[in-house]
Amino acid sequence: MTERLAIIAGTGMDRLSKSISASETSSVRSDTPWGQVPIVILKVEGCEIFLVDRHHSDKPGFRTPPHEIEHRAVVHAIRSVNPDLIVSVNSVGTMTETLPPGRVGVVTDVLDLSSKAITFHASDAVHADRTNLFSRRYMSLLETAGIDGLVISKRLVSAQCVGPQFETPAEIHALSGMGADVVGMTLGPESRLVSETGIPHVAICCSSNWAAGMTPGDSSAPIDHHQVEALADSIRSIVANCILTLVEG
Repeated sequence: MTERLAIIAGTGMDRLSKSISASETSSVRSDTPWGQVPIVILKVEGCEIFLVDRHHSDKPGFRTPPHEIEHRAVVHAIRSVNPDLIVSVNSVGTMTETLPPGRVGVVTDVLDLSSKAITFHASDAVHADRTNLFSRRYMSLLETAGIDGLVISKRLVSAQCVGPQFETPAEIHALSGMGADVVGMTLGPESRLVSETGIPHVAICCSSNWAAGMTPGDSSAPIDHHQVEALADSIRSIVANCILTLVEG
């Protein structure tokens, strides 16, 4: 059983804590060199779950856009609670019919050619290995759990784009040609920093829309962010079941 599990979530996942039946709920603010980060703490079946909204903002009613997220603050705060496992939950646009909108997948690798350099070691050269970016042990738990709505693929590559605009069809075509299956705006830098912590990491992607130019039967279909948020919110229960599976571990 996993005793301490940390979750970094975003679009459509601001109510994820309500989808996880907890015996006790509390919250703290973690001080980091890059600002404070709010953490919701859930106690579930002997496990402490630490949940951070990567889009948190000090301005009421506002959410920090993806290109303005201080990923170092988020990962530093998560690392400070000494978790056994870090789970990234990311909303993505899909390029593959095997993971249509409304389904959840387990990311096996990241294609990130757009993020600027980011590290916890700015004054000394530290080269973290990223050959096996995500934990096979924990991924296998999800693969064998038989969770309804969770699509298991031997290969699911998530491409990183900076946003906040959605991608163009030409960009999606190029990313697909390079081997990407889905595209998002946050997992690239987040996974880079987590790799420096040495803490096991799993990435769950929520397919919330067809990527630009990929809508079956209508390659010119636009992408509406409000619809993306609504669909991501509707699959919270699948994500919650994944989390509980990892807790039971």
